[in-house]
Amino acid sequence: MIENKWVILVCLEVLAWASTFFLLYARYGLKSSLWFKVATVLFALTGVIPQVLMGIINFISTKKIDLFTLIIVLLLLYGFTFGKKQVKKLDAWAQEKFSKQTS
Repeated sequence: MIENKWVILVCLEVLAWASTFFLLYARYGLKSSLWFKVATVLFALTGVIPQVLMGIINFISTKKIDLFTLIIVLLLLYGFTFGKKQVKKLDAWAQEKFSKQTS
């Protein structure tokens, strides 16, 4: 896992964004609380949780804060600060987009 940490991180980030779009589609396109909950769990399993775990594992194996660990910390900080604003904008866009399709 440590040898392929960058590939795994990029794949997880892509999956997290895909699950974010699925979450919005489930909420506004499908209007399904079940699929919205499934998408929320998918987001947690592909976004925050594995990134934190990878950062911890990397730190334990290297015994220092290297570039990879720093990138994980920055991604998490972004997600909890500016990322929230971006997701709110994306949420508003999706709500408007799907409301036009049903009208």
